[in-house]
Amino acid sequence: MTRPNIVFIMSDDHAAHSISAYGSRVNTTPHMDRLAAEGARMDAVYCTNAICTPSRASILTGTYSHINRAPSIYSEFDYRVRTFPEVLQDCGYQTALFGKWHLGHSEISRPRGFDDWRIYPDQGAYVDPVMSGPDGEETIEGYATDIVTQQSLEFLERRDPEKPFCLLVHHKAPHRPWIPHPRYGDLYQVGTIPEPDTMEDDHATRAQVVREVAMQLDDLRPTDYKDELPPELEGDTEDARRARSSWKYQRYMRDYLRCVQAVDDSVGEILSWLEVNGLDENTLFIYTSDQGFFLGDHGWFDKRLMLDESLTMPMLVRWPAQVPAGSRVTDTISNVDFAATLLDAAGRSVADLPDQQGRSFLAQLRGESVEDWRQAVYYRYWEHDDPEHHAPAHYGVRTPTHKYIRYYNDGLGTPGSSDRIMPVEDELYDLVADPQEMTNVVHDIAYTQILEQMQTLTAQLQAEYGDAPYEGPDTPRLEWPTV
Repeated sequence: MTRPNIVFIMSDDHAAHSISAYGSRVNTTPHMDRLAAEGARMDAVYCTNAICTPSRASILTGTYSHINRAPSIYSEFDYRVRTFPEVLQDCGYQTALFGKWHLGHSEISRPRGFDDWRIYPDQGAYVDPVMSGPDGEETIEGYATDIVTQQSLEFLERRDPEKPFCLLVHHKAPHRPWIPHPRYGDLYQVGTIPEPDTMEDDHATRAQVVREVAMQLDDLRPTDYKDELPPELEGDTEDARRARSSWKYQRYMRDYLRCVQAVDDSVGEILSWLEVNGLDENTLFIYTSDQGFFLGDHGWFDKRLMLDESLTMPMLVRWPAQVPAGSRVTDTISNVDFAATLLDAAGRSVADLPDQQGRSFLAQLRGESVEDWRQAVYYRYWEHDDPEHHAPAHYGVRTPTHKYIRYYNDGLGTPGSSDRIMPVEDELYDLVADPQEMTNVVHDIAYTQILEQMQTLTAQLQAEYGDAPYEGPDTPRLEWPTV
């Protein structure tokens, strides 16, 4: 069979529960829904470190953060770890990347393995963004999502039609600050957006360090919600806080969802181009995000924590030649598995990525059952006590039925973070009885055996992946390389 083309569209901070194919209550995404209807919806895809740089490094390399040396948003990606685009380029694929890179700013961490690329120097701007490429840096007029879409289409137009291609389309949206395109100025009006059922979570059973994170809706800044806060919502009472949180939620979500809508347009435009040019049948078309996001769930915004709204990545896969339409994949998948899968689809071996730690899920996409597939994902968030959100360092394991988290509360500091070391705390959730993760049962004697099993599984996966557990303040801290 002819090697497939690959289109890999990745947004930033797009929660699966703001895609109507995943049952969203807050918006509709018709083009993403079409991918699900004509291909596969992945229902259990998880990131291994819920923040931009680490997730992107894991996707490219098929490795955990301690291997690719990009555990933090302040990391410089270690170029010595081979990526799947480098492998595909070497075996004859035309490769391109447009949009967000966020894997370092120095010469050594610039994109490799791409015939063409244009990236934002950092997070990028929504309007008139600066973009750099092989020929230097320039300011491009327009809206970032539309610009990246147009750059991608131009690459497709000028490519060599005799060779397969791998196109990475990396949108900034819907990352903070949420600046939507004016064409969506009437969508999702304030007061019409449903609040999540868990928005008033009091966090009573959670670890103390989690109760202290600065990710409450009331922590949103004026630049996040933009409208002027009414004087009657000011004050320190609980009633004022709740009213203020609801007010901010409506405005944050209004702009977030409008940003998502432009990304949905991009999916539709690129898919339409493939159809018009007769390439859609044998193109592996993927839509995903680098991690999830709290959309008022548990009263939070942002990501970082291991609860499902942050941990879960959307993934929609359309490949008519191989993937049955309307299929659902429920096996546990992680972003470390992406590289192996893309290489497998292109007819390459995972051995082409000597450091990779993932496994191809191409068989599941084809509708096949894989009996020895491990239904568990290991997670580690390395940053600790960052100056804005004060999110704790932690690791853990999720299975289809339970989740174990250890907040070891020490490790990789970030600029401006404190050096305080907090007590180690654990959480355990019964995902069958409590799918919304409202009650930490780590101290419930009825779960003693489950807790021991999950702790043992965590240690086993740490040993397998070569990620040393935390053993106190003298545990060596992972640092990014100085090369």
